[in-house]
Amino acid sequence: MLSDAETRLAARDDLAATVLANNRAAGRKVAVAESCTGGMVSVALTDIAGSSDVFSAGFVTYSGHAKQSQLDVSSEILETFGEVSLATAWAMAAGALANSDADVAVAITGIAGPGGGSEKKPVGLIVFARALRGQDPDDYFTQRVQFESTDRAAIRHAATLFALDLLQPDKDELRPSEDIVLPA
Repeated sequence: MLSDAETRLAARDDLAATVLANNRAAGRKVAVAESCTGGMVSVALTDIAGSSDVFSAGFVTYSGHAKQSQLDVSSEILETFGEVSLATAWAMAAGALANSDADVAVAITGIAGPGGGSEKKPVGLIVFARALRGQDPDDYFTQRVQFESTDRAAIRHAATLFALDLLQPDKDELRPSEDIVLPA
């Protein structure tokens, strides 16, 4: 019987391999801009041998300063909306495209816990954005997801899987979305 960690790793690896295969078949490169996942999405993709023909860039921008310097997120966005916001995730995804040769980029920012949450931004709140090169920036997919857990590892794993799934070519028609609640 597999342990919880082994089950999580297997699910992550299966999805990452599928993401790479589907983007390879579509002739596309991907990039990821991560905050609360700390590079977990990038690791998932690069753990798969041969990923270099699809994986263009991974940006781990944990601090506001890193978001500004690596992804060109404006100080106005950070000051007005905060690091965990739709606007920041949108700007991170746009910055990942602008600073790579990727065709599609996904951004993740949030509060993985166990501390750091507030009433407005509780632990488990993760914000995602997805940008496609050539797409009208007004149509970039953005979504706030409240993962129902306070377990940091569970939240980060769930956010990693959600982000990987957003890189699938069949998600190209996604547009800004309503908030949702999911188990972690």
